[in-house]
Amino acid sequence: MNRIIRKLLNNTASLIGLLLLLVFILIAVFAPYLAPPLFPDPYQIPRMSWDVEPQPPGFPMSDDMRFVYESLGKPITRDKAIFGTAQGGYDIFYGLIWGTRTAFRIGIITVTLSMLIGVILGSLSAYFGGWLDELLMRITDIFLSIPFLVAAMVLTTILGRGLDKVMIALVAFGWMGYARVIRGSILSTKEEVYVMAAKALGVKDFRIIAFHLLPNTIFPVLVQASMNIGSMVVTAAALSFLGVGAPLGYADWGQMVSFARNWIIGSPGKAGEYWYAVFFPGIFIVLFVLSWNLVGDTLRDILDPRLRGEL
Repeated sequence: MNRIIRKLLNNTASLIGLLLLLVFILIAVFAPYLAPPLFPDPYQIPRMSWDVEPQPPGFPMSDDMRFVYESLGKPITRDKAIFGTAQGGYDIFYGLIWGTRTAFRIGIITVTLSMLIGVILGSLSAYFGGWLDELLMRITDIFLSIPFLVAAMVLTTILGRGLDKVMIALVAFGWMGYARVIRGSILSTKEEVYVMAAKALGVKDFRIIAFHLLPNTIFPVLVQASMNIGSMVVTAAALSFLGVGAPLGYADWGQMVSFARNWIIGSPGKAGEYWYAVFFPGIFIVLFVLSWNLVGDTLRDILDPRLRGEL
């Protein structure tokens, strides 16, 4: 473990990824101080105005919105939109800050649950083999044959709009890769001497899987998980962009991009006039995904002996 940490810190790409991750972690932790909420639900993005048209960075809160919040007894701690406003007057800065928490929640929860399901099914399939292996792998093949984004969109539409429904859909169609990877690792490891010795001593099968096989085969799965966190966030953002993800006004990066869909080109004769509406949400998504990919790539290089030239 010390060797892995040392190599992560000594590698330029992974160091950049770790620094980016640290920035996003700090944003998520200090979100209540960076963008104090105005509503009981902190993920509800406040409006700076009632304007349908996006407004540029530094746009001040309109008098009518100020009157609304003051009449409701809401403390106004920031009266300017640092990154401008999106369609409908939503504060882009607030949506991005609290959307960082949304991104971490989506990425970590969906990947953890998907990995847990995949590891359990893949381990059972590889260790016991026979008809169980055939059954579980054919089920896996069926799920793999369905386009991931299309399947997630259909299931989310059936379940209803909401990020919890999005996460259910992502987990339902995101476990197969982990099952394949752990199955291959265990198939190449279960005939090792220490496994045979454990069987000879009468150690129960599930204990062998949990304490002998998984600790020696889980690293490729962890590498895949670290790289999938970013892709899960992108998929959730795509679903929100398509209108089947986060509810209206929820702090989610995909929804912030969705607010900009009608303003990407700009107004006639003023191309790129509303650049801020799509640039800021887009750069947050890009950097978040890049950070996980950089760390995952380095972990793969460290843990795969073929890429280290040790074989």
